[in-house]
Amino acid sequence: MFRRYSCCRSLLLAAVMLLSFGYAHSQCQPHNPNPPSPPETASVTLNGKPVTIDYCAPSMRGRKIFGQVVPYDQVWRTGANSATTLKTQSTLRIGNLVVPPGTYTLYTVPAQHGWKLIVNKQTGQWGTVYSQDQDLGRVDMMDGVVPGSPVERFQIAFENTQGNKSQLHLKWELTDVYVPITAGD
Repeated sequence: MFRRYSCCRSLLLAAVMLLSFGYAHSQCQPHNPNPPSPPETASVTLNGKPVTIDYCAPSMRGRKIFGQVVPYDQVWRTGANSATTLKTQSTLRIGNLVVPPGTYTLYTVPAQHGWKLIVNKQTGQWGTVYSQDQDLGRVDMMDGVVPGSPVERFQIAFENTQGNKSQLHLKWELTDVYVPITAGD
């Protein structure tokens, strides 16, 4: 009797953990019919190989974003919910950082002047779980064209793509920052 109770209790605990995990991650999953921060993908093909970024796109919803919701000079998950993921099949030069083929997490350090993009080797974590000792490196971002009207939903986009070169843009509110990307192989 005790063994059956213990087994049932273990199964119930496992089911609760799985449901909790699924609920926490449903905020940015395609099966959620109306997520507050829907899943988005930015992709580009450089030298015939795909580069993709998967992220959750939060909205302004009448809030002041940079400097308030997203503090300046602190590491930001660069989106919402689960960590923003970069996948590349070729070696990239992001700014002055060489990024080998693989999967990485992207973070940023927003600032009033001079954002930094962080490429981190840790993957699969929730967006607020950041380990600086896992950084592949940090690169300076440049200011893009200030949007004429506020960008309601956070966007990551590849723009000005030519051959093996592109620009990785982050846009939200009245901010557009970017970094050049070049594929090496």
